[in-house]
Amino acid sequence: MSGLAKGTFRAHDICAIIGKTEGNGGRNDFSRELAVRAFSDVLCGPLGLSSHEVEDRIVFSFSGGTEGVVTPHYVVIWRTGQISRAPVGPPRLAVTVGYTRPFDAEEVGRRAMVEETARVVKTLMQEAKILPSDVHMVQIKGAILPEADAMRNNMVYSRAASALGVAVAIGEVAEEAVNDQAIGHDFSLYSGVANTSAKPGLRRSEITLFGNSPYWQGDLIMQHEVMADPIDLETVRRLLQSLGLGSQVPLMSHRAERLMAVFAKAEANPLGFVRGHRHTMLTDDDVQDMRYARCVVGSVLAAATGLPACYVSTRAEHHGPLGGGPVAAIARVVEDRSCAW
Repeated sequence: MSGLAKGTFRAHDICAIIGKTEGNGGRNDFSRELAVRAFSDVLCGPLGLSSHEVEDRIVFSFSGGTEGVVTPHYVVIWRTGQISRAPVGPPRLAVTVGYTRPFDAEEVGRRAMVEETARVVKTLMQEAKILPSDVHMVQIKGAILPEADAMRNNMVYSRAASALGVAVAIGEVAEEAVNDQAIGHDFSLYSGVANTSAKPGLRRSEITLFGNSPYWQGDLIMQHEVMADPIDLETVRRLLQSLGLGSQVPLMSHRAERLMAVFAKAEANPLGFVRGHRHTMLTDDDVQDMRYARCVVGSVLAAATGLPACYVSTRAEHHGPLGGGPVAAIARVVEDRSCAW
């Protein structure tokens, strides 16, 4: 990490590392575990911890699959100083991390997981002084216990319950609307800011919450929108404009330089259509639908922003409308290299 070597930030300042690895994103993809091991080995010395202890201190969230123009990359989230007791200026990027309690196998993918996720998200908002309306992404690595005998103890339901937990916490979905039957089935219920995945062997969920707050200082801001489908360029344009980068796409070079990171969830519409036209992503025996989805959304984002290092994660149960998904970005608002972010 060049920033660590140059002294831009210290290992003790890092709270999360999010990235795309060049593995295939499938069951035999070892690149995510390899990335965690590599970062843990680099950071254990400066932190004075074992590699395993580093994983308990820093949230690592890696997504496999860099099809098309999506490039392997990572984003280091670090912070210094204290949260102000009073507003100090315009809202600026605020990031905080937390963990759920350990789950029992029968709780994964069910309402208990929704409730616990919502509890932690609410607590993180309060601690970081972020209003629900100013939350722009909640990155979650959901729990999947080693015990495989629970019917919902799998990646689909873990992602789904985690996303609905976010939706309940920030008021996107009424708590009473979420029950075990709705999770993974009623896709009229969704979050516009969740970005969840799941990790087999993880007993608790790891949560990184991003938003803007006037109690935080820095020169970065974050915004989000919800894409209606994989080719929703107009929504991407609206996102860039909300960041003060203008409405012209592709971005002009001097504005593109202010773009720090882009995150999105994507999926092939399970109903089999894109804007009224039939697609075959779900019936292709040679290429998985998630590869198509990552490739298409990644290409749209790269073309609009000029940044191929976009974090595009697939499987979007309860993330935006069917076939669509949340998209969020971080941008620099001033050229102040001495700020804490």
